[in-house]
Amino acid sequence: MGLFDKKFCDVCGEKIGLLGNRKLEDANLCKKCAAKLSPWFSERRQSTLAEIKAQLAYREENREAVKAFHTTRTLGRNVKVLLDEDARKFMVTSARDLEEANPDVLDFAQVTGCDLDVDESRSEIYRKDKDGKNISYNPKKYEYSYNFYVIIHVNHPYFDEMRFRLNSSSVEVGEHRIGEAVSVAKPSGKGMAQTVIRNAEYTEFQNMGMEIREALTQVRESVREEAAPKKAVLCPHCGATTMPDANGCCEYCGGALNG
Repeated sequence: MGLFDKKFCDVCGEKIGLLGNRKLEDANLCKKCAAKLSPWFSERRQSTLAEIKAQLAYREENREAVKAFHTTRTLGRNVKVLLDEDARKFMVTSARDLEEANPDVLDFAQVTGCDLDVDESRSEIYRKDKDGKNISYNPKKYEYSYNFYVIIHVNHPYFDEMRFRLNSSSVEVGEHRIGEAVSVAKPSGKGMAQTVIRNAEYTEFQNMGMEIREALTQVRESVREEAAPKKAVLCPHCGATTMPDANGCCEYCGGALNG
């Protein structure tokens, strides 16, 4: 087949327009069908047609999970982590219309970890000499910018992490910003201490990321604890060997059990 031969989507059968092909390992996919895949999925080109069809079937089933989702807690500002604490499920999305966006709904039990990654970049601050040329300070001075990323590690058939940025634009931090947060010593690449002022915006996104990490870590641990098998204990009240009930009491006499 030639480079410009007409191609058709192997999922929906529609003709694929110029530059609209999304290649699979053994087939072709149109942009419309590719847009239905999970936004966290990154292995399309290495996937077979059968694998893509299976994922699209899962994504259609996910629509029902989105309809049944009832948000009880929201974390984040631009991209949000939505929790349904009653159903023990969560989703990550920036969409206003959840049913249209169809964000993946995951169980708390699928969380395997959560990290906050603060990406720093810096640019040197110069001063002008008597000829108007830029020259470095001694020691050199820098202004910094930061981006805050949350990485949720998950056990999922189509992706193993959900990485997203908390801030919509870089947080700019300079060395000589007046009236902002206290300065902290930060090691530079050459081992010398640079003084960086972390402003209120920096602190906001840092705290936001830590809150998300803490929340997902807590729900993960609570699910694991509840899933752990109960152990028989000796009741100090009636002397029976018993399994604690839901309230931590003896199944025979109703007395409170310790541990």
